[in-house]
Amino acid sequence: MQALRNLFGAPWSSDVRLDGQTAVITGANTGIGKETAIDLAKRGARVILACRDMEKAQTALTEIIKSSGNDNVVCMKLDLSDTKSIREFATNVQQNELKLNLLINNAGVMVCPYGKTADGFEMQIGVNHFGHFLLTYLLMDLIKSSAPARIVNVSSMAHSWGAINLEDINSEKSYNKSKAYAQSKLANVLFTRSLAKRLEGTGVTAYSLHPGVVQTDLWRHLSAPERFFMKIAKPFTKDSAEGAQTTIYCAVEPSLEKESGGYYSGCAAANCSAAGKDDELAQKLWELSCKMLSLSWD
Repeated sequence: MQALRNLFGAPWSSDVRLDGQTAVITGANTGIGKETAIDLAKRGARVILACRDMEKAQTALTEIIKSSGNDNVVCMKLDLSDTKSIREFATNVQQNELKLNLLINNAGVMVCPYGKTADGFEMQIGVNHFGHFLLTYLLMDLIKSSAPARIVNVSSMAHSWGAINLEDINSEKSYNKSKAYAQSKLANVLFTRSLAKRLEGTGVTAYSLHPGVVQTDLWRHLSAPERFFMKIAKPFTKDSAEGAQTTIYCAVEPSLEKESGGYYSGCAAANCSAAGKDDELAQKLWELSCKMLSLSWD
């Protein structure tokens, strides 16, 4: 059935309900994150929009409630480029929420000029990987106590061109914005793999995915030639609603209940790169991440 659907391009759909469940979605004020929020809210979930820009978040909140018909949607401040903000957000969730069934690590920055987070990490690895690593760590007890629960990490096919530079994870010796982005997306895949191993038997499962080439705000840092190329490619790209489908699939598809650690694309299991399956590299990245964030997470 899956193969037939892929062959004929039939869209995946599911009528799974999420009544009584709570979801956190990072970067939910725009693009894929916003479309994911609308879908989960339509399914009856309580949805927490975790956003850096609260003004944009409030606008999105109104739209999501209107589109979904569910007013159990709230926004909370989260700046993934600042560990202080991440800790404050996690404390807020822990103090005010009884459960957390879905954590959708969706927010990201893409091919931006060289910059550093509040804690001195290169911006792309800092937001896309370290920020979500810390957030997941801080929310883990609540997630485990809410099992069955799922953690969904939005990666990209760009992970295939990535390498993890363990000696210079913050690209301080040399910076190539595309390589740094690919590194951060490979980190998402490896983090998912490591997470799944550590969560075996807990009822919590983890998934990483490629959403497709999606027309989103992430394109804002592309150069003029890159934007021109994307304009030509536009008929072959997805809008945000289409781009959100694999995230939603990983979050709600019943057949994935016993699956964990895998990589998905087009609402189906997919092959990640050889580096994305490297358990030794995954372990080294895990250890480095703990060291950089001053955590102990076995």
